[in-house]
Amino acid sequence: MSSVTVSIDPHVHSDESYDGHEPVELILEHAAEIGLDAVVITDHDVIGESKRAAELAPEYGLIGIPGVEVSTAHGHLLAVGVERMPPRRRPYDETIAWIHERGGVAIVPHPFQRSRHGVRQRNVPVPEVDDEGSPVVGGDEVGETGGTRRAREIDEVDAVEVFNAWLFTGYRNRRARRFAAKYDYPGVAASDAHHLEYVGRAYTDVEIEDRESVAEVTADDVLDAVRAGTTTVDGRRAPIRMAAKHYLAAAWRKSGYYARTGAVRSATAARRGVTETLSAARVAAIQGTHRAARVLSWIT
Repeated sequence: MSSVTVSIDPHVHSDESYDGHEPVELILEHAAEIGLDAVVITDHDVIGESKRAAELAPEYGLIGIPGVEVSTAHGHLLAVGVERMPPRRRPYDETIAWIHERGGVAIVPHPFQRSRHGVRQRNVPVPEVDDEGSPVVGGDEVGETGGTRRAREIDEVDAVEVFNAWLFTGYRNRRARRFAAKYDYPGVAASDAHHLEYVGRAYTDVEIEDRESVAEVTADDVLDAVRAGTTTVDGRRAPIRMAAKHYLAAAWRKSGYYARTGAVRSATAARRGVTETLSAARVAAIQGTHRAARVLSWIT
């Protein structure tokens, strides 16, 4: 049986997000040049630019997949593969059901990190587990008056973001991996990028069966593969020199984009991009020094 693997960053923010910075054209150009096959624009509670990015994606040789990061009553949730904005501030399980009814997949982003509106574990609808911690699929359970009744059917999430490149420490990512493993949910990795230089810093490889090449893969193929769990995560903190090179390449690409498009205040935007890049590189270097010092303190 033939199969092909596509690389996707399923959690990226454009300038339509209140905290995003880049136009979708620049994100798509960058994603294609660093070797991604798809990037999902998941802006906060707006979907217009994501739909436009999905339409433009084939022009960049990418698979077009729309999405949004919706604010539920219990925390953020990624709705990938939907064409409409889900209702805001609804319970987590209701929002998952809404996404499924419209053919999308529901992914838990940065789980349990409350400072970034991650959902609490108790608010994620999960199946019953047995005494050994394994999920109970279907089956009966004892009713309050004796006898048995069918176990409650719930709309579960389709995947869990087990590596988010924005997390400063690995603790939340490890906790997310344990949660996904406990309930047998597929894991995905994502950059959660708000600046160009972070796009693709973490990504998910998705194996698509019955396809000979990436060119044959559709958005529905990717969604089906995520549901089936044929995902492999690739997320790690880049070495300082590699990160600096990545930042500089992104700054150069950003400057070139604004020069080509003749954007208003292009020179200012280009200078700002370079300044942000140098600042990020300095921060990365400082963080690297602190991490090295901490490791040395453990072994000395």
